[in-house]
Amino acid sequence: MTVFEHAGKLLIVDCGVLFPEETQPGVDVILPDFTSIRDRLDDVVAVVLTHGHEDHIGGVPYLLRERRDIPVVGSKLTLAFLEAKLKEHGIRPRTVRVREGDRRGLGPFDCEFVAVNHSIPDSLAVAIRTRAGMVLHTGDFKMDQFPLDDRITDLRAFARLGEEGVDLFLTDSTNAEVPGFTTSERELNPAIEQVMRTAPRRVIVSSFASHVHRIQQVLDAAHQHGRKVAFVGRSMVRNMGIARDLGYLKVPSGLVVSTKELEKLPDHKITLVCTGSQGEPMAALSRMANRDHMIRIGKGDTVLLASSLIPGNENAIYRVINGLTRWGAHVVHKGNAKVHVSGHASAGELVYCYNIVKPRNVMPVHGEWRHLRANGDLAIRTGVDPERVVIAEDSVIVDLVDGRASITGKVPAGNVYVDGMEVGGATEASLKDRLTLAAEGVVTVVAIVDADTGALAEAPDFLARGFVHDDATFEPVVPVIEKTLATAAEEGVGDAHQLEQLIARAVANWAFRTYRRKPLIIPVIIDA
Repeated sequence: MTVFEHAGKLLIVDCGVLFPEETQPGVDVILPDFTSIRDRLDDVVAVVLTHGHEDHIGGVPYLLRERRDIPVVGSKLTLAFLEAKLKEHGIRPRTVRVREGDRRGLGPFDCEFVAVNHSIPDSLAVAIRTRAGMVLHTGDFKMDQFPLDDRITDLRAFARLGEEGVDLFLTDSTNAEVPGFTTSERELNPAIEQVMRTAPRRVIVSSFASHVHRIQQVLDAAHQHGRKVAFVGRSMVRNMGIARDLGYLKVPSGLVVSTKELEKLPDHKITLVCTGSQGEPMAALSRMANRDHMIRIGKGDTVLLASSLIPGNENAIYRVINGLTRWGAHVVHKGNAKVHVSGHASAGELVYCYNIVKPRNVMPVHGEWRHLRANGDLAIRTGVDPERVVIAEDSVIVDLVDGRASITGKVPAGNVYVDGMEVGGATEASLKDRLTLAAEGVVTVVAIVDADTGALAEAPDFLARGFVHDDATFEPVVPVIEKTLATAAEEGVGDAHQLEQLIARAVANWAFRTYRRKPLIIPVIIDA
């Protein structure tokens, strides 16, 4: 999520979500932090969406909860995906549909939309003109010269904007470390076609629910080899239905059937398309691997993972691959076949863009620190002044004044965790407690204390979970608790909460010294 400010008004470009890592147990998604603009929501003139992937539109429902009438600007498919999502939240948005070549005034911002090629149709870059200068934001993009929908990145528009003068160029950094050019989507056709032709039984394809181009290739190959296709998973069924209705997905007549109709077909005529290519625990493919799905993977089935391994998800993905292999499936993935290409520009494409646009300032976006730095280095190699390459992280304020961009401050911008129905309730502290529970266990100490003497009235009880113990494990810590209470009584400490904190610290220290473990200690003081 990027917020642009000019003349007292705000323009938001994209509002997505992050997905939790293993160090964030129980978290469903992670939102941008709206704190810095919450008291200025009336100044927001619009939210511009570059494309329909979750990491760019997933946070919009939570933003619109705070002000429902913010106009949302995007292409036809992007808005269709968003509207379906907002329907589940009970929100009817104010939408403004645009396409490449359109130019719209949004408050003091004059926005021009440019076609870019990505792994989802209808992606857009946006040029934002103001009296203070022009910003060109690429969104996610690559320069596939033979895209499946014949819609290429409009470098002529990039060059025209460059001639006009781009003061700040925000460029996709995801593949900045990858040399050369990103492979064309069409080069995947042989590998997908081979799977459909040679698989002895069912083919189960797992992909992102918004990857329309990849699903199109699967449908075409299945149709070519006489297979029927069924979509599995709520988001996959919803998104492919939208893409088909809007004409972005071309489905031959009779090809797509319901999962019930598949039961009447022989296995070698069946293709299933589902979600779960990143090892998400509740997605269809993970549940199949865990034998927790109505579709039972068996010997002779072929599973095609038609997506990349997102950094940080490797363990979860390999766990799913191992589970599928255990049940007899042959798993085809990026590591053993050419079944995925990236949706992001590699270093060669980024350099092309810098040479065409000739920006005065560059601010790499989208990616981790190493990607941003690599992208910035590419800009410098094309002649951009190193002093005019801004490497900014979340919360940073960048000012563009007199044609020069520089970091001038910070705003509050932590992670906002969605945990079930709770938004922002989970904190770094509570996640730390969850990790402690998972790795170290929990010990509850119930101590009955004489209110007059401050001493134990009887031996404390210990209730432990996830901490390896037997009946005698906690006997040595009783004298430690007695000594702690005696010291507290001598110092006049009688408040129950303070005593609980002292006991928790004493037991924690004992557990670490004795067992090299750090369980979560929950002390409970009861007055005798």
